Amino acid sequence: MFTSRKLHKILSVLLITVILPISIKAQEVKGLTVHESKDSAPAQLNFRENNLQDAPNIVLILLDDVGYAQMGHMGGQIETPAFDEIADKGLTYSRFHTTALCSPTRAALLSGRNHHKAETGAIMELGTGNDGYTMKMPKETGTFAKVLQEKGYSTSWYGKNHNVPDWEASFTGPFDRWPNDLGFDYFYGFLGGDTDQFHPALVEDRKRITAPETNADGSEYHLTTDMADKAINYIQSVNAVAPDKPFLVYFSPGAVHAPHQAPAEYIEKYKGKFDQGWDVYREQAFNNMKDKGIIPADSKLTPRPESLPAWDSLTDEQRMVYARMMEVFAGFTEHTDVQIKRLYDAVEEMGKLDNTIFIYIAGDNGASAEGGQEGLLNEMAFFNGIPERWEDKVEAVKSNRLGTEDYFNHMPAAWAWAVNSPYQWTKQVASHLGGVRNAMAISYPKGIKGEGEVRTQFSHVTDIAPTILELAGVEMPETIDGVHQEDLDGTSLAYSFNDEAAAEQHTTQYFEIFGNMGIYHDGWWAGALRTIPWQFAADDIALTDMEWELYNLKEDFSQSKNLAKEMPAKLEYMKYIFFAEAAKGNALPIDDRRAERFRSTFRPSLTTGLTTFTYPNGLRIPEGATPFTKFQSHSLEANLEGYKRGDQGVLITQGGRFAGFVLRVDKSGNAYYEYCNSVDKYSIKSSAKIPAGTKSIKATVIMDEKRPYTPATVTIYADGKEIGKGRVEKTVANLYSLDETLDVGKDSGTAVTSNYKVKNSKYTGLLKSVTLNLIDEFKSLSK
Repeated sequence: MFTSRKLHKILSVLLITVILPISIKAQEVKGLTVHESKDSAPAQLNFRENNLQDAPNIVLILLDDVGYAQMGHMGGQIETPAFDEIADKGLTYSRFHTTALCSPTRAALLSGRNHHKAETGAIMELGTGNDGYTMKMPKETGTFAKVLQEKGYSTSWYGKNHNVPDWEASFTGPFDRWPNDLGFDYFYGFLGGDTDQFHPALVEDRKRITAPETNADGSEYHLTTDMADKAINYIQSVNAVAPDKPFLVYFSPGAVHAPHQAPAEYIEKYKGKFDQGWDVYREQAFNNMKDKGIIPADSKLTPRPESLPAWDSLTDEQRMVYARMMEVFAGFTEHTDVQIKRLYDAVEEMGKLDNTIFIYIAGDNGASAEGGQEGLLNEMAFFNGIPERWEDKVEAVKSNRLGTEDYFNHMPAAWAWAVNSPYQWTKQVASHLGGVRNAMAISYPKGIKGEGEVRTQFSHVTDIAPTILELAGVEMPETIDGVHQEDLDGTSLAYSFNDEAAAEQHTTQYFEIFGNMGIYHDGWWAGALRTIPWQFAADDIALTDMEWELYNLKEDFSQSKNLAKEMPAKLEYMKYIFFAEAAKGNALPIDDRRAERFRSTFRPSLTTGLTTFTYPNGLRIPEGATPFTKFQSHSLEANLEGYKRGDQGVLITQGGRFAGFVLRVDKSGNAYYEYCNSVDKYSIKSSAKIPAGTKSIKATVIMDEKRPYTPATVTIYADGKEIGKGRVEKTVANLYSLDETLDVGKDSGTAVTSNYKVKNSKYTGLLKSVTLNLIDEFKSLSK
């Protein structure tokens, strides 16, 4: 029923319509109902409104810790069918560069800005308050994915992230640096720097999930296979629902970063293939690259550093162990590339290969030498500075278990140097090409005429974003979400697609990681080496007094002849350019600190000023959201409704098989505190069973001293009564894990010891919460 007020309003509208028709312009007159009105045209879907029906699909692939001479197409002795086909059907960029470290390269890739401008001067776990090193990608450096998403692309990301600051990686957020807020409709992967390939710390969009028990085809679970399954299903689904809607897939495996884990058949395929050693591999790859025309015929093979041993100088046992480590690494590499080939083939089967751009970057930096001189069974031993026992390495190889879930393994530094042929050094070394020059191939049948050609123009990871935007016909907007955007630092590579002789457009680029500094300018390179990857502390010399090297890359492709003494004036000019570019790029002041930056006092922390933390049953949070307990006395108290005989499972755990602790109860009624320091495991069992009705199971961990690696005394209590006691002779200094979480009421990752199984780890009784208390108490037993 109309009120007089409503009738008056309707009549006013009608009068205005009749008396003032000129104010309506060409707009259709609206009646009281749709029956006397003409429908307005519906808004179009944004990708059609933006004329993107014919825009190219984009598949961006980024591997982790890969050497220049690792892929088959690049002369390596590892089969890589996907990289080879993309290179053979497209272009190989022989002078493509990254930043020398993972998080910085990934921030530069997504944003198109230099890594310090994207506030990512190191990895997420090493943030400080200094500009350029906060690890918080600013809104002024929006991603190309965000731009494509807003224009109508379907966007998805699979695998490694490592661009979320570790203190923002819990369910409390903030989430504006998580993949979904960086422009990706869907994310399936992990947030940390690495993860167990068989037991990954998986995240789907913003939710932590448990990995499936098997791959889609029923085979033994492996993360890279799972990622490919998800990516293929996603693009097939997009094609089924909206076949004219373009898609962006960012496929970023944890491979081949440690842990080197792969299905056994891939590892066994390489048995005996590397028995000649790293010196021979490096020379063979170098010769293969020359034969293929990847590098100039007059290139020089740089010599092995004095700090790395010659293969012929090793014992038979050493050669056995190191050759097997390389076989595992090779199997991991091929398995990863085969999964990418599945994705490539899926695009081809959809009939979309001609209009799909594949950009395959083989490494976010050079191969990693973080395995040190002997390789590692457990990468966390490196991060915690704890030496491994040689006999354990021998046993891992002889038992044929290397590459399985038992180990978080890494190969020796000399193998990293070998697969970085023909360059000096490795990952982290931004001062030399071995750290920053990576293989890169692009195929785009619709837009690239040549096949199997090499492009020699200098290119950098910041060039990828402008390349993608240009090929999609989209410009980086002046603002994103109302925030003014920084200019892109990269240059689109499209100019070189069909012109082999095109003049180089990216002519100046600085590099800096951990005080290792480099500068490229008009064909020249200058660099200063601060630390090598297996060195925790820098040499005792001021950053400003470091010795710089000079190379003419126009005549010296492999950076083999240092001209610093011959051309001191040129060197000074290059150093001036470095500091000018570093200042412009937000890299000053240069920060060469390494291990000490793992301490949470350098960055924001959810736990600052707090000493008591009560965690509800079922909680799961990353290490960056937990209090620092490495050499800090503390207690863990499980609050129960009342223990009943037979109740069993994990009460609280952090980390896992490769470093961490657990407080648990077994089915017999014994309480355990167990600890792994990356190398040694300790199991402290109660001497008495837990009485029925117990409401508190508690462990106090009292450190001898407040210093790294200090021993600790552990005491276990039931309702305040001591029921067990023991010692941990060495505690970790820095990290339990880059990605395993703190869990309450069950273990979601790997078991700290082999005394319990993750699958049956859920506590079967009534656990209300666990309280973690930091204790200001230290007892030195050495006096």
